[in-house]
Amino acid sequence: MARNDTTPQSQHLAVLIDADNAPAAIVEGLFEEIAKYGIASVRRIYGDWTGPQLGKWKQVLLDHSIQPMQQFAYTKGKNSTDSSLIIDAMDLLYTRRFDGFCLVSSDSDFTRLAMRLREEGLTVYGFGEEKTPKPFVAACDKFIYTEILRADAEPAVEPAVMGKSAAPSLGDDPKPAAKPKPQKVPVDFIAKVIDDLSDEDGWASLRVLGQNITKIRPAFDPRLYGFKKLSELLKAQQRRFEMQEHGTSGGRMLYVRNRQGKKGEK
Repeated sequence: MARNDTTPQSQHLAVLIDADNAPAAIVEGLFEEIAKYGIASVRRIYGDWTGPQLGKWKQVLLDHSIQPMQQFAYTKGKNSTDSSLIIDAMDLLYTRRFDGFCLVSSDSDFTRLAMRLREEGLTVYGFGEEKTPKPFVAACDKFIYTEILRADAEPAVEPAVMGKSAAPSLGDDPKPAAKPKPQKVPVDFIAKVIDDLSDEDGWASLRVLGQNITKIRPAFDPRLYGFKKLSELLKAQQRRFEMQEHGTSGGRMLYVRNRQGKKGEK
């Protein structure tokens, strides 16, 4: 079971990457994001490294101390990488050395793995593209879409060979990362959560609000809507939400109220 003597930032995490279903362009943003949640004690990436299809990943493994795990494709058309990653995850689970896992893939085959890890009391952070099936997203405690992580990534420049531009390796994404278009802010959803948490005067703690939103929607992220933080998102919706700083025994904390909610009406 997970240790109880750790803070979120000191949690020991096992990072397991499905190279067949994750672009190398996310690597910088990936580990910067993981650092917010804990220490990446184990960094492993799974795939068949004998072929050219994982060329982009090979270029960044050493720089980020990622251990490549070789998995041969024994049968054409069958992905044995998933099985190898799942077996390793269970082996690491039973060492009882980790507080959480980071599963990097857009493949729904890892849905049951995420559920099993959570059953053991561990925190599961998922990382995948927006096309990731909803069951895998819902099986994680928190899910981060990788389009956010690669928005500022610089496209790798392939060296020219014999006077011609080198063709991209199979499986690599040759297109530069495009900044994702901000989605519409789900104000009604946020308002409902505030109303469920608020006190008699309609106020809810911003910290508790963020925690509950993530529990309900693991993929919720202010960056999807063009904001770095939840507080910035709420401040931009002044017609719907009101924010104040209240003093508590633990210091100053931000609180938010739904202006249109029953509890917020005067």
